Amino acid sequence: MNLVDLWLSRSLSMCLLLQSFVLMILCFHSASMCPKGCLCSSSGGLNVTCSNANLKEIPRDLPPETVLLYLDSNQITSIPNEIFKDLHQLRVLNLSKNGIEFIDEHAFKGVAETLQTLDLSDNRIQSVHKNAFNNLKARARIANNPWHCDCTLQQVLRSMASNHETAHNVICKTSVLDEHAGRPFLNAANDADLCNLPKKTTDYAMLVTMFGWFTMVISYVVYYVRQNQEDARRHLEYLKSLPSRQKKADEPDDVSTVV
Repeated sequence: MNLVDLWLSRSLSMCLLLQSFVLMILCFHSASMCPKGCLCSSSGGLNVTCSNANLKEIPRDLPPETVLLYLDSNQITSIPNEIFKDLHQLRVLNLSKNGIEFIDEHAFKGVAETLQTLDLSDNRIQSVHKNAFNNLKARARIANNPWHCDCTLQQVLRSMASNHETAHNVICKTSVLDEHAGRPFLNAANDADLCNLPKKTTDYAMLVTMFGWFTMVISYVVYYVRQNQEDARRHLEYLKSLPSRQKKADEPDDVSTVV
Protein backbone atom coordinates (compact mmCIF):
# COMPACT_ATOMS: atom_id res chain seq x y z
CA MET A 1 0.00 0.00 0.00
CA ASN A 2 2.86 2.31 0.78
CA LEU A 3 4.36 1.63 -2.63
CA VAL A 4 1.08 2.50 -4.31
CA ASP A 5 0.79 5.73 -2.34
CA LEU A 6 4.36 6.59 -3.15
CA TRP A 7 3.82 5.91 -6.85
CA LEU A 8 0.63 8.00 -6.89
CA SER A 9 2.26 10.89 -5.12
CA ARG A 10 5.19 10.84 -7.52
CA SER A 11 2.84 10.59 -10.50
CA LEU A 12 0.83 13.54 -9.24
CA SER A 13 3.99 15.56 -8.73
CA MET A 14 5.17 14.72 -12.21
CA CYS A 15 1.79 15.74 -13.69
CA LEU A 16 1.83 19.05 -11.86
CA LEU A 17 5.41 19.67 -12.95
CA LEU A 18 4.59 18.82 -16.55
CA GLN A 19 1.51 21.06 -16.49
CA SER A 20 3.53 23.95 -15.09
CA PHE A 21 6.17 23.40 -17.76
CA VAL A 22 3.57 23.45 -20.55
CA LEU A 23 1.96 26.62 -19.18
CA MET A 24 5.37 28.25 -18.91
CA ILE A 25 6.14 27.38 -22.55
CA LEU A 26 2.78 28.76 -23.69
CA CYS A 27 3.25 31.97 -21.74
CA PHE A 28 6.78 32.35 -23.04
CA HIS A 29 5.55 31.68 -26.59
CA SER A 30 2.84 34.34 -26.30
CA ALA A 31 5.25 36.81 -24.77
CA SER A 32 7.85 36.18 -27.46
CA MET A 33 5.22 36.84 -30.21
CA CYS A 34 4.00 40.09 -28.69
CA PRO A 35 4.76 43.02 -31.04
CA LYS A 36 7.37 45.54 -29.98
CA GLY A 37 5.94 48.26 -27.78
CA CYS A 38 2.81 46.23 -26.96
CA LEU A 39 1.67 44.31 -23.91
CA CYS A 40 0.11 40.86 -24.25
CA SER A 41 -1.99 39.11 -21.64
CA SER A 42 -4.26 36.10 -21.55
CA SER A 43 -7.69 36.76 -20.10
CA GLY A 44 -10.53 35.11 -21.93
CA GLY A 45 -8.23 34.99 -24.95
CA LEU A 46 -5.09 36.84 -25.96
CA ASN A 47 -5.33 40.59 -25.39
CA VAL A 48 -2.81 42.74 -27.25
CA THR A 49 -2.54 46.33 -26.00
CA CYS A 50 -0.53 48.76 -28.11
CA SER A 51 -2.09 51.99 -26.86
CA ASN A 52 0.14 55.12 -26.77
CA ALA A 53 3.03 53.20 -28.30
CA ASN A 54 3.93 55.87 -30.91
CA LEU A 55 3.11 53.43 -33.70
CA LYS A 56 3.04 54.89 -37.22
CA GLU A 57 1.59 51.76 -38.79
CA ILE A 58 -0.29 48.63 -37.76
CA PRO A 59 2.16 45.90 -36.64
CA ARG A 60 2.41 43.01 -39.09
CA ASP A 61 3.57 40.49 -36.47
CA LEU A 62 0.36 40.33 -34.45
CA PRO A 63 -0.24 36.91 -32.82
CA PRO A 64 -2.85 34.90 -34.80
CA GLU A 65 -4.74 34.04 -31.59
CA THR A 66 -5.38 37.70 -30.74
CA VAL A 67 -8.93 38.29 -29.49
CA LEU A 68 -8.76 41.90 -28.29
CA LEU A 69 -6.51 44.39 -30.08
CA TYR A 70 -6.00 47.96 -28.85
CA LEU A 71 -4.15 50.26 -31.23
CA ASP A 72 -5.65 53.53 -30.02
CA SER A 73 -3.82 56.81 -29.38
CA ASN A 74 -1.03 56.28 -31.91
CA GLN A 75 0.04 57.92 -35.19
CA ILE A 76 -1.39 55.37 -37.61
CA THR A 77 -2.52 57.01 -40.87
CA SER A 78 -3.87 54.10 -42.93
CA ILE A 79 -5.34 50.59 -42.77
CA PRO A 80 -3.82 48.48 -45.57
CA ASN A 81 -5.51 45.63 -47.41
CA GLU A 82 -5.78 42.32 -45.50
CA ILE A 83 -3.71 43.57 -42.57
CA PHE A 84 -5.85 41.52 -40.14
CA LYS A 85 -6.46 38.49 -42.39
CA ASP A 86 -4.74 35.99 -40.02
CA LEU A 87 -6.56 37.14 -36.87
CA HIS A 88 -9.51 34.76 -37.19
CA GLN A 89 -10.41 35.06 -33.48
CA LEU A 90 -10.39 38.85 -33.33
CA ARG A 91 -13.52 40.24 -31.66
CA VAL A 92 -12.55 43.76 -30.56
CA LEU A 93 -10.48 46.22 -32.60
CA ASN A 94 -9.79 49.73 -31.30
CA LEU A 95 -8.15 52.17 -33.72
CA SER A 96 -9.52 55.37 -32.23
CA LYS A 97 -7.52 58.58 -31.69
CA ASN A 98 -5.07 58.07 -34.53
CA GLY A 99 -4.54 60.04 -37.72
CA ILE A 100 -6.19 57.54 -40.04
CA GLU A 101 -7.11 59.04 -43.41
CA PHE A 102 -7.16 56.01 -45.73
CA ILE A 103 -8.92 52.66 -45.39
CA ASP A 104 -8.25 50.27 -48.26
CA GLU A 105 -11.09 48.32 -49.87
CA HIS A 106 -10.13 44.96 -48.29
CA ALA A 107 -8.76 46.31 -45.00
CA PHE A 108 -11.02 44.11 -42.86
CA LYS A 109 -10.90 40.97 -44.99
CA GLY A 110 -10.69 37.90 -42.74
CA VAL A 111 -12.20 39.54 -39.65
CA ALA A 112 -15.45 41.03 -40.99
CA GLU A 113 -17.47 38.02 -39.86
CA THR A 114 -15.95 37.60 -36.37
CA LEU A 115 -15.39 41.20 -35.34
CA GLN A 116 -17.92 42.43 -32.76
CA THR A 117 -16.64 45.93 -32.00
CA LEU A 118 -14.76 48.30 -34.30
CA ASP A 119 -13.73 51.73 -33.07
CA LEU A 120 -12.54 54.22 -35.71
CA SER A 121 -13.65 57.36 -33.91
CA ASP A 122 -11.52 60.50 -33.56
CA ASN A 123 -9.52 60.09 -36.76
CA ARG A 124 -9.22 62.04 -40.03
CA ILE A 125 -11.37 59.85 -42.25
CA GLN A 126 -13.21 61.82 -44.94
CA SER A 127 -14.32 58.98 -47.18
CA VAL A 128 -13.80 55.25 -47.68
CA HIS A 129 -14.22 52.80 -50.53
CA LYS A 130 -17.84 51.74 -50.89
CA ASN A 131 -16.85 48.09 -50.19
CA ALA A 132 -14.57 48.79 -47.22
CA PHE A 133 -17.14 47.62 -44.63
CA ASN A 134 -18.79 44.88 -46.69
CA ASN A 135 -20.00 41.91 -44.57
CA LEU A 136 -18.92 43.71 -41.41
CA LYS A 137 -21.05 42.48 -38.51
CA ALA A 138 -19.34 44.60 -35.87
CA ARG A 139 -20.85 47.52 -34.05
CA ALA A 140 -18.81 50.33 -35.56
CA ARG A 141 -17.94 53.66 -34.01
CA ILE A 142 -16.94 56.16 -36.69
CA ALA A 143 -17.92 59.48 -35.08
CA ASN A 144 -15.67 62.55 -34.81
CA ASN A 145 -14.24 62.21 -38.30
CA PRO A 146 -14.36 64.95 -40.98
CA TRP A 147 -16.78 62.97 -43.17
CA HIS A 148 -17.65 64.10 -46.70
CA CYS A 149 -21.30 63.15 -47.15
CA ASP A 150 -21.96 61.81 -50.62
CA CYS A 151 -23.34 58.77 -52.43
CA THR A 152 -20.35 56.60 -51.47
CA LEU A 153 -20.83 57.23 -47.75
CA GLN A 154 -24.53 56.51 -48.12
CA GLN A 155 -23.73 53.16 -49.74
CA VAL A 156 -21.13 52.35 -47.07
CA LEU A 157 -23.52 52.96 -44.18
CA ARG A 158 -26.31 50.99 -45.83
CA SER A 159 -23.98 47.99 -46.18
CA MET A 160 -23.28 47.90 -42.43
CA ALA A 161 -25.46 45.80 -40.13
CA SER A 162 -25.84 48.55 -37.51
CA ASN A 163 -25.94 51.41 -39.99
CA HIS A 164 -28.77 53.32 -38.27
CA GLU A 165 -26.89 53.76 -35.01
CA THR A 166 -23.62 54.36 -36.85
CA ALA A 167 -25.11 56.90 -39.26
CA HIS A 168 -26.77 58.76 -36.39
CA ASN A 169 -23.33 59.73 -35.04
CA VAL A 170 -21.87 60.80 -38.38
CA ILE A 171 -21.67 64.57 -38.87
CA CYS A 172 -21.08 65.92 -42.36
CA LYS A 173 -17.96 68.08 -42.32
CA THR A 174 -18.55 68.69 -46.02
CA SER A 175 -21.20 67.49 -48.44
CA VAL A 176 -22.13 67.36 -52.11
CA LEU A 177 -24.93 69.69 -51.04
CA ASP A 178 -23.56 72.74 -49.23
CA GLU A 179 -26.64 73.06 -47.03
CA HIS A 180 -25.91 69.65 -45.45
CA ALA A 181 -22.47 70.64 -44.13
CA GLY A 182 -22.37 70.54 -40.33
CA ARG A 183 -25.53 68.42 -40.10
CA PRO A 184 -25.95 64.76 -39.05
CA PHE A 185 -25.76 62.37 -41.97
CA LEU A 186 -29.20 60.92 -41.28
CA ASN A 187 -30.80 64.35 -41.71
CA ALA A 188 -28.98 64.87 -44.98
CA ALA A 189 -29.94 61.40 -46.25
CA ASN A 190 -33.58 61.97 -45.28
CA ASP A 191 -33.69 65.29 -47.13
CA ALA A 192 -32.22 63.96 -50.36
CA ASP A 193 -31.05 60.70 -51.86
CA LEU A 194 -27.37 61.52 -52.31
CA CYS A 195 -26.95 58.81 -54.94
CA ASN A 196 -29.47 60.45 -57.28
CA LEU A 197 -27.86 63.88 -57.25
CA PRO A 198 -25.29 63.21 -60.01
CA LYS A 199 -28.04 61.87 -62.29
CA LYS A 200 -30.23 64.89 -61.62
CA THR A 201 -27.32 67.21 -62.19
CA THR A 202 -26.60 65.49 -65.50
CA ASP A 203 -30.26 65.78 -66.51
CA TYR A 204 -30.26 69.48 -65.71
CA ALA A 205 -27.04 69.99 -67.66
CA MET A 206 -28.47 68.18 -70.67
CA LEU A 207 -31.66 70.22 -70.45
CA VAL A 208 -29.73 73.49 -70.30
CA THR A 209 -27.53 72.39 -73.21
CA MET A 210 -30.52 71.39 -75.34
CA PHE A 211 -32.27 74.67 -74.52
CA GLY A 212 -29.13 76.57 -75.52
CA TRP A 213 -28.92 74.76 -78.86
CA PHE A 214 -32.63 75.27 -79.48
CA THR A 215 -32.33 78.98 -78.75
CA MET A 216 -29.34 79.26 -81.06
CA VAL A 217 -31.18 77.48 -83.91
CA ILE A 218 -34.28 79.67 -83.48
CA SER A 219 -32.10 82.80 -83.41
CA TYR A 220 -30.37 81.72 -86.61
CA VAL A 221 -33.70 81.04 -88.36
CA VAL A 222 -35.09 84.44 -87.31
CA TYR A 223 -31.88 86.14 -88.43
CA TYR A 224 -31.98 84.28 -91.77
CA VAL A 225 -35.62 85.21 -92.43
CA ARG A 226 -35.07 88.87 -91.52
CA GLN A 227 -31.94 89.02 -93.66
CA ASN A 228 -33.84 87.60 -96.65
CA GLN A 229 -36.65 90.06 -96.08
CA GLU A 230 -34.19 92.92 -96.01
CA ASP A 231 -32.50 91.70 -99.20
CA ALA A 232 -35.90 91.35 -100.91
CA ARG A 233 -36.89 94.87 -99.84
CA ARG A 234 -33.65 96.35 -101.15
CA HIS A 235 -34.03 94.49 -104.44
CA LEU A 236 -37.61 95.76 -104.83
CA GLU A 237 -36.52 99.33 -104.14
CA TYR A 238 -33.76 98.95 -106.71
CA LEU A 239 -36.25 97.76 -109.30
CA LYS A 240 -38.54 100.69 -108.55
CA SER A 241 -35.67 103.11 -108.90
CA LEU A 242 -34.97 102.04 -112.51
CA PRO A 243 -36.33 104.58 -115.24
CA SER A 244 -39.48 103.52 -117.13
CA ARG A 245 -38.99 102.59 -120.83
CA GLN A 246 -40.48 105.21 -123.29
CA LYS A 247 -42.37 104.14 -126.42
CA LYS A 248 -40.84 104.93 -129.76
CA ALA A 249 -42.89 107.02 -132.24
CA ASP A 250 -42.90 104.43 -134.98
CA GLU A 251 -43.96 101.61 -132.72
CA PRO A 252 -47.54 100.52 -133.40
CA ASP A 253 -50.06 100.60 -130.67
CA ASP A 254 -50.84 97.37 -129.01
CA VAL A 255 -54.54 97.88 -129.71
CA SER A 256 -55.72 98.00 -133.33
CA THR A 257 -58.38 100.52 -134.35
CA VAL A 258 -61.15 99.10 -136.40
CA VAL A 259 -62.64 101.46 -139.09
